[in-house]
Amino acid sequence: MFNTEDLYDEAGQELLRRRGKRFTRDLKLEMMGLPGVDAFAIMIDRCGLVDSVEQLQHETDRIFQSLIPKKIEMMPGLQMLLDAIDLVGVPRAVATSSHRMFANRALEHFNLQAGFRFVLTSEDVVLGKPNPEIYLTAADRLGVRPESMLVLEDSVFGSRAAVAAGAFTVAVPTEYSRDQDYSHADVVIDRLDSPQVLQWINGVQLPSDNRQ
Repeated sequence: MFNTEDLYDEAGQELLRRRGKRFTRDLKLEMMGLPGVDAFAIMIDRCGLVDSVEQLQHETDRIFQSLIPKKIEMMPGLQMLLDAIDLVGVPRAVATSSHRMFANRALEHFNLQAGFRFVLTSEDVVLGKPNPEIYLTAADRLGVRPESMLVLEDSVFGSRAAVAAGAFTVAVPTEYSRDQDYSHADVVIDRLDSPQVLQWINGVQLPSDNRQ
């Protein structure tokens, strides 16, 4: 929904700069889409840090708070997608690996929080993406079968979680993740307002409706 990867990139660079380390593209891709606990454990291991996961998380949260007002942006096509969803009355929710503080701050920045039935974060599940728990939980709270959900994901771990849950999975890679393998997803698109997605939202039967 938002340019979170740009913010993660800046936050990661600053976090490691303070420790005389570099936030490389390979490290970023290893961490992308994972819950904070797992992502920071990878950072500690790869960079040989002495900090705890909790210390890195708290410091990153402070960096994020300073970046959100100045740097956060909607991803291309988001507003058109949300308008199309609202027009047909399809319920929508957020299922993110981010912390609740960040998810709420991002939604509130654009006054979007009221349009979602609920927001699930890494704090609402035991097992993070690529485990399907967060999407199975979302389906249960929405009162629908997982295979009736359309999920849009920008990371490999997130899209694998959606596929494992049985949802119709649309991958929307960012510039950071475009070269990764999304062959497991049902569809790969460039923008959130892709004509395919808008057609499905407007009542065209999802291909997943015919899957055995």
